[in-house]
Amino acid sequence: MARLNVNPTRMELSGLKKRLATATRGHKLLKDKQDELMRRFIELIRKNKALRMDVETDLQDSFKDFLLASAVMSPEMLEEAVSFPKENIMVDIKKRNVMSVNVPVMNFIRKLEGDEGSIYPYGFAQTSSELDDAISKLYGIMSKLLELAEVEKACQLMADEIEKTRRRVNALEYRTIPELKETIRFIRMKLDENERSTITRLMKVKDIISKEA
Repeated sequence: MARLNVNPTRMELSGLKKRLATATRGHKLLKDKQDELMRRFIELIRKNKALRMDVETDLQDSFKDFLLASAVMSPEMLEEAVSFPKENIMVDIKKRNVMSVNVPVMNFIRKLEGDEGSIYPYGFAQTSSELDDAISKLYGIMSKLLELAEVEKACQLMADEIEKTRRRVNALEYRTIPELKETIRFIRMKLDENERSTITRLMKVKDIISKEA
């Protein structure tokens, strides 16, 4: 097993013991962080799956209505109906910290243009009910789509943080801590060896003095 290249002195031994205690404490904290990140990541994955299925179902319904609308309306009327939006929509993106991960928090900023009483974000009056239904459903899905984007981005960022934390945990567990333990063991062995050698020399000196006396 690899060990650090240090002088086998008591001062080095004391310093290595402190480093080992710090590394062990850091490993425990990182391990706890990794476990909590995994727990929250799994929760987000489940939420993402349920939300995606919900959005896909709503989109399919909306696209069916849009196909029906395109069948009963001429292409020119359909294009003209959706060419004049009545609402200007922007996305406000903020951040919140989750276990050292800055995940996005997204919200729509809506600004009506023209007729504020209309619930439809397009500006043509002579439209079919199918198109009205399709646009209304798409309008309702937008908030879900934004939430889905927020959750998926949070999952991606959290997965990256889990991978970085895992590498740190493994580096401490399989390299740093074993190297420190092996080096401490080596220094103790050397110090014990030196102590035995010193005792042996002292005994020899004592025997020599005794013989001369």
